[in-house]
Amino acid sequence: MMQEQENNEDLKVTQMEENTENTTISQAEENNAEVILLKQQVEELKDKYIRLFADFDNAKKRHAREQLELVQTASKDVIQSLLPVIDDFERAMKTLDTATEVNAVKEGMQLILQKFSSALSSKGLQPMEALHKEFNVEEHDAITEIPAPNTELVGKVVDEIQKGYFLNGKIIRHAKVVVGK
Repeated sequence: MMQEQENNEDLKVTQMEENTENTTISQAEENNAEVILLKQQVEELKDKYIRLFADFDNAKKRHAREQLELVQTASKDVIQSLLPVIDDFERAMKTLDTATEVNAVKEGMQLILQKFSSALSSKGLQPMEALHKEFNVEEHDAITEIPAPNTELVGKVVDEIQKGYFLNGKIIRHAKVVVGK
């Protein structure tokens, strides 16, 4: 009986060893499959990363190229809108030598100025209204202060030395003004 028990125990140990071996082999196969799967996923992610990086780089280059084209096109539009004004100035300069009437020259110059202002206005340029307005440090550069001609002009712009301008609502040049005190 003792012998039988020992044989049973040996048999159990052998079965346990076989189970352990099978389990170990099975786990090793599972681990190998998992490693292979993870390697495939890493390769797929690397490929996606490389493609995304290339797409981003291409988009960056395209954006820079489009920005340059936009600036060039905007400049072209402004220049084209000013060409008729240059033509008018050239014609006016030719007629100055033979002009006999000052009022006619003055009227011609006013028309050219209106055309010039209209061309710039169509591109978003607007003059700043400063005269007799409350002094505003955001829009005005005070050149000097003088005694106000009347009490209503204290703290207001009494003279405009240089006109200020907005381009599409943003200040591109502050008005140079004289302020009443």
